[in-house]
Amino acid sequence: MALETSKRRRSRLSMTSLIDVIFLLLLFFMLTSTFSKYGDVEIVSSAPGAGGSSDVEQVFLSLKPSGILLNAEVVTLDSLKERLKKPHDKERIVLVSLSNATKSQELVDVLAVLRDVPGLQPMVLQ
Repeated sequence: MALETSKRRRSRLSMTSLIDVIFLLLLFFMLTSTFSKYGDVEIVSSAPGAGGSSDVEQVFLSLKPSGILLNAEVVTLDSLKERLKKPHDKERIVLVSLSNATKSQELVDVLAVLRDVPGLQPMVLQ
């Protein structure tokens, strides 16, 4: 007596249910995600051939691997704001010079400090 063995055929998976699940996951993540707004840092670049006005005081700030130089004097990022807060009667422009080794985060940190000092207009030299 031979036993009859039945081979079960595998049924194919329906792609419709997979697409529905993917769509629901996409919808879920889109609705539950938060969108954060990044802070703006305004950068004014120097124009070639632009002359300076005589009633504007210019301060030179250089970002080097050895540190931050303010008018050729080494300063720290913490003391930079205090050094630039001196009383002034003229509008001041801070010329920011970058070295090849300057990281973008260092520039953003310096520009954030300069933004907090009233009466300063930072200008990044290329």
